Amino acid sequence: MKLNQLTIQEAQAMLTRGEITSVELTKACLDRIKEVDEKIKACLTVCEGEALAEAQAADERRQSGEVGELLGIPYIAKDNILTKGVRTTAASKILENYIAPYDATIVAKLREAGAVLLGKANLDEFAHGASTENSAFGPTHNPHDLKRVAGGSSGGPAAAVAADMCIFALGTDTGGSIRCPASFCGITGLKPTYGRSSRFGLVSMTSSTDVPGPMTKTVEDAAIIEKVIAGKDSHDSTTVDQEVQDYSKLINKEIKGLRIGLPEEYFTEGTDKEVMELVNQAIEKLKSLGVEFVKVSLPHTKYGVPVYYIITPSEISSNLARHDGIRYGFSTNGENSSLEEVYRKSRGQGFGPEAKRRIMLGTYALSAGYFDAYYLQAQKVRTKIKEEMDKELEQVDCLLTPTSPHPAFKIGEQAEDPLKMYLEDIFVTGASLAGLPALALPCGFSNGLPVGMQLIGKRFDEAILFNIGHQYQQVTDWHKQKPNL
Repeated sequence: MKLNQLTIQEAQAMLTRGEITSVELTKACLDRIKEVDEKIKACLTVCEGEALAEAQAADERRQSGEVGELLGIPYIAKDNILTKGVRTTAASKILENYIAPYDATIVAKLREAGAVLLGKANLDEFAHGASTENSAFGPTHNPHDLKRVAGGSSGGPAAAVAADMCIFALGTDTGGSIRCPASFCGITGLKPTYGRSSRFGLVSMTSSTDVPGPMTKTVEDAAIIEKVIAGKDSHDSTTVDQEVQDYSKLINKEIKGLRIGLPEEYFTEGTDKEVMELVNQAIEKLKSLGVEFVKVSLPHTKYGVPVYYIITPSEISSNLARHDGIRYGFSTNGENSSLEEVYRKSRGQGFGPEAKRRIMLGTYALSAGYFDAYYLQAQKVRTKIKEEMDKELEQVDCLLTPTSPHPAFKIGEQAEDPLKMYLEDIFVTGASLAGLPALALPCGFSNGLPVGMQLIGKRFDEAILFNIGHQYQQVTDWHKQKPNL
């Protein structure tokens, strides 16, 4: 096995035994990026010099006696997560040359733990999308089939992990943006509970559902990352002061006797037949481990997508107002006759079509005369969705659903149909609107393309998701299937 193919746990064991150095591990990942990224286009920025310096520093920390699960482990961050001194574009022309003056809290935590930043990964512009086709710098290609999308909006990090360009990656999930690409690329991805990981230093999209999380080769690796990045942050008032469990120590518990709910609304017509068969096979595998399955109902689920696509554009309209061509980022200042013209031209040239579409939708929903009919009503239905999911989770340990209704589609296949693209989020918006943790992990292949299932847990109970997911991966090898590049 090549060094870049290692998991965190495997790499750390070799580093601890002195069999490899962090510099060697980092070079292996950088070599892999050079080898395959021309085809995949997962990376927007590669910081080779900085990465090798960080790896050298990690080796020196280890030589001085320091230990740590992430010390010397190379990773890639989604390019809407601020990294001091390294370009953060959010895959938008309006931030094409923006260099952040500080690290996001989660990056600062990883830096302290000794993780090595290799570079920044592609995404849908400002995380607006389900395919990474909305990037101002071109789409990311799925490593399992280069003609297909990697999913979105964290398509770059997902493709990078699947193609072994890094040992793990950081993504963000607003309405499925970690889980959908994890499913399409055959990797593991966690959307933590809202408030579990700090949003400080994320380029804001939908502030009430944005949450950063790990994208990894195994559930065990996701547990290791989440333990490091979770916790209260004085810079983010939405984070909760609640003890962070040592998730990786809890994953080996027996899952016999656990109860998992199957929401009937997620197992209906419209889902690809093979996807449903693979999810049902995963259910049977978990039954063989002693898990009991219970049918539950979430009738308000059908409103998840419409509610999400009123609340999300509304918050986008507000959050993107700061990109005005004055304070930072792209500006046409100096070519204009008035301040209004600076705003209009800078935003008109800087934002892509999907960002403009969402700004207009959100501005409309928040405007006088429509606020009560759209935004306020959407928030009321959101509360219903949350209450309904919380109620069903009182009876079971978690819920199990497909992650996506089908495997990855072809690049360009849905580009002209925004509504069809929005429906990609049909199985993932519920957990986001309710603020619940959700884990996506591979459960099979359909015509050579990965298929994922989703586990949705109680608020702040990531531990049970890691436990079930890890035990499932102990008896299956879907997560070990590598793309043929």
